[in-house]
Amino acid sequence: RAALPELLGAGRTVPSGHRAILAPLRGRRRVIGAAVFLRGTERPPFEANDLLVAAQLATHTALGIDKAVLYGREAYIADELQRTMLPDSLPQPTGVRLASRYLPAAETARVGGDWYDAIPLPGSRVALVVGDVMGHSMTSAAIMGQLRTTAQTLAGLDLPPQEVLHHLDEQAQRLGSDRMATCLYAVYDPVAHRITIANAGHPPPVLLHLGGRAEVLRVPPGAPIGVGGVDFEAVELDAPAGATLLLYTDGLVESRLRDVWTGIEQLRERLATTARLTGPDHSPPLEALCDDVLDMLGPGDRDDDIALLAARFDGIAPSDVAYWFLEPEDSAPGRARRLARRALSRWGLEELSDSVELLVSEVVTNAVRYAERPVTLRLLRTDILRCEVGDDSPQLPRQRRARDMDEGGRGLFLVNRLARRWGATRLSTGKVVWFEMPTRGQ
Repeated sequence: RAALPELLGAGRTVPSGHRAILAPLRGRRRVIGAAVFLRGTERPPFEANDLLVAAQLATHTALGIDKAVLYGREAYIADELQRTMLPDSLPQPTGVRLASRYLPAAETARVGGDWYDAIPLPGSRVALVVGDVMGHSMTSAAIMGQLRTTAQTLAGLDLPPQEVLHHLDEQAQRLGSDRMATCLYAVYDPVAHRITIANAGHPPPVLLHLGGRAEVLRVPPGAPIGVGGVDFEAVELDAPAGATLLLYTDGLVESRLRDVWTGIEQLRERLATTARLTGPDHSPPLEALCDDVLDMLGPGDRDDDIALLAARFDGIAPSDVAYWFLEPEDSAPGRARRLARRALSRWGLEELSDSVELLVSEVVTNAVRYAERPVTLRLLRTDILRCEVGDDSPQLPRQRRARDMDEGGRGLFLVNRLARRWGATRLSTGKVVWFEMPTRGQ
């Protein structure tokens, strides 16, 4: 009787005037409750066989409850693990607008390994990545996190898309013999208005043109990551201004009710229909377009996770780009200042001349100090002004505090103080140091 309050819960008692069997529900590690069997006094008392039946029922009930709790806890942890590995927010690179959605599978399914990413690259380019680790478990989510981190590291080296997939394939093989995933890796160049795409067994992207025409891009499918011993092929395609590229995982287009190619055709038709509603001269709002795509899902279409990444290509006009080669000599900083001043005057940004000339001079000075080949200088005008200086030295600059008597060491300090943002990226051929300045509108 002393254990009754703990087994039944506070404020609960065995009804009086009844015969009762109280059977504890024993889980794997602890007692999780109790089952109470009651019989009125007008009926025969419980016998030994009744005790055995009650014990069996309590045992099966306890195991069922215990498994349900463990399943729910594991699914929650896996879902949280997957969500924390997805980007909290997307970058805002120059010349492209981005939107994304992630939709977990229905409650009857386990968490999967879908992921997406957008990674800024030198030259105002951006890498667009979407992938899907095969399987549904915490292991799938963990492998997804490792592959996403590897993809970010490889993107930082500015490798071609097919090389990125090759190294991801090697990494998946190191993780285990059955660690397989599909992945699509694309690099968009807003200056050239081109996109380079490589595919590893992933559903093909869909491109929605400004006039409302939607097409499934012809990209070599490739083998999934983790197969090993295969080559990946990249294709370079036009990326016209105003067009929208849609990358997605197979959960959006494949279910028990439809095969993947039927789903892809339905997606293409849905995009075209949505674009027609906004007219031939206007692209549909990006966020609303993502929501509309997810609305095509029916009650039986939630068998798998869904990751969706949409990119609206704005591009950068040639008139907004200035590009020069500078010989690595002492006169290079002075020439860079004069070239920058002329470009800013041509763009009507004379108010930025003093700050930009100072920062260009400092960055170019650092570049020619170590460069053996010509240094590149590029200015990009969009809603911001971006300056990029490239050289063939892989050593990244580091900001340090100069002492009072030092003649140098203050260049990056000035860049850090005057620029809105700045950074440096190591390339396979050297590095690029960049900074951004707000324009008149900001």
